[in-house]
Amino acid sequence: MKAWNIADMDVEAHHPRVLDTEDEGRLIVIHLPEGEELQEHQVHERAWLVVASGSVEIDEAEGETVGGGPGLLAQFDPNERRRIRATSDARLLLVLSPWPGDGHPSNRAD
Repeated sequence: MKAWNIADMDVEAHHPRVLDTEDEGRLIVIHLPEGEELQEHQVHERAWLVVASGSVEIDEAEGETVGGGPGLLAQFDPNERRRIRATSDARLLLVLSPWPGDGHPSNRAD
């Protein structure tokens, strides 16, 4: 078993901390200060975002906005675009699976 306490973990803003990378997935903790955002982006994997503390607003490329605090769980399909904005200092857990996903640069043949 592996276990982490992400509430007490030292994670600097703009320096996400990768907790684990296995064939099945990747775990990343992000500290997003109030008013800052993860600009519109996408990943090649299916992604789950959990708000552990603080609050965020998530804007999908299709125009839907969802907001929430601790306990908010959002799921994104591979290559789905979104923007995440902290409405208060936020601690986020991002889960990517499978890791790396189809189309990820590490899977490309040279």
